[in-house]
Amino acid sequence: MTTTATFDAAALTTALETRDAEAQLAVYTSDAELTIVDRDNPPSRPRSIKGTDALRDYILDFTSREMTHKVRATVVSADRIAFELACQYPDGTRVLCMCIAGVVDGRIAWQHQVQAWDA
Repeated sequence: MTTTATFDAAALTTALETRDAEAQLAVYTSDAELTIVDRDNPPSRPRSIKGTDALRDYILDFTSREMTHKVRATVVSADRIAFELACQYPDGTRVLCMCIAGVVDGRIAWQHQVQAWDA
């Protein structure tokens, strides 16, 4: 008999909102791939971050920034999660991030992320 773990969206929300890098990294598989589209990485040349070490570097950079994070509109199914992440820097600059991810055995195996900043 095979058991499949379910994704813990509450743990991800807490990790993101408290800027807990290790807890964020723990929700990804060791070979997970994050694809980012934003002002510096257009759809024709998205940024790809793959594997634990690269994800750790990205998450450490993300969590080291002095800003607030609020997870909104989370949707979870057996093999997908989607969520909106609203961020704000102390100077008032806002960033909005929309994410959809594939879940395997309760962990994120791939994630597509679109980010937009205030001008």
